[in-house]
Amino acid sequence: MNRPSILLTTAALALGTLVPLTTAGPASATARGPLATAASVGHSHPEVLSVHGAGAYRIGVSLAALTAAGRIDWVAPGCGPVVYAGATGSWAGVLMLAFRDGRLVAVGTATAPPRSPAGATVGMSFAELEEIYGRRGSLIRNDAGDAEAYLVRVGSRVELFTGHPIRPGVGFFEVGAANFVERNFRLGSAC
Repeated sequence: MNRPSILLTTAALALGTLVPLTTAGPASATARGPLATAASVGHSHPEVLSVHGAGAYRIGVSLAALTAAGRIDWVAPGCGPVVYAGATGSWAGVLMLAFRDGRLVAVGTATAPPRSPAGATVGMSFAELEEIYGRRGSLIRNDAGDAEAYLVRVGSRVELFTGHPIRPGVGFFEVGAANFVERNFRLGSAC
């Protein structure tokens, strides 16, 4: 065998070895891509807020347990046994929490995401909510007659989409115990 054949054979073997490595490179980079994108956007939490809560912020969990786990950023007294708190981590600035007698009874947001399990978010019109929920939800007014909201009942809990202060449509999305969330909307503060 002469030298040019040896060189060509060696080059072909080297190239054959490098091509699979080059092909494997982008595949592994693609596998990391969505994680890198999610991290750069700042969403490492599930983007769904349901009547059960969101992430570690589950309806019924104790304020003491969340505080001990480092999940509470700030706390502010409400009326009577009600305390409001802010979430930490990727939920910071996204979720507002309400506790009654030390237990989480409501989780709310003025941002999008998160969305409801059905896909409803802050910023939608009440007509869009009616399209999404159909007969499962209804447009309601508070007892004073000066505010409207869209209410979806799920057992003893609710999803409540209240109006925006300066434009039509949803400005706040809250979930939790009906005897707290719905009552607060209909009557004012439920202590």
